[in-house]
Formats: sequence, C-alpha cells, structure tokens
Amino acid sequence: MELQGRMERKQMKDFMNMYSNLVQRCFTDCVSDFTSKSLQSKEEGCVMRCVDKFLKSSERLGERFQEQNAAMAQQGGMGGGR
Repeated sequence: MELQGRMERKQMKDFMNMYSNLVQRCFTDCVSDFTSKSLQSKEEGCVMRCVDKFLKSSERLGERFQEQNAAMAQQGGMGGGR
C-alpha cells in the first residue's frame, strides 16, 4: 500500500512539473504586452497553439515510449535481450 502512495505522489509531482514547464514556456514565448491584464488576440492564439503543440508532442512521446517498451519486452521474451 505504501508503494502505491509513493507512486501516486511521484505521478502528481511529475504532472505538476510538466504543467509548470508548459506554463513557463508558453508564457515566455507568447506574452509580450504587459499594458493590459488581458491577453491580446495574437497572444491568446499563440498560447493556444503552444499548448496544443506541447500536448501533442507529449502524447507522441508517450506513444513512442510504449512502442519501445513493447519492442524491448518482445526481444527479451524471444531470447534476444541482453
């Protein structure tokens, strides 16, 4: 049970780190006008594209990781492992 709790805390920490990196990156890349408390339309569009690109690349990275894990497991199962 303790292991599950530790894994859940690590997942939450990893998620929060990813979220923080996303916010920092998109804010830095997209927001340049601080004369208004609202985003300008070009800034808002930039943020939306930035978030979309980040999420899609994270999803693709996860897929590739799963593919690599499956390939390694298959090689290991067939005696082709190291």
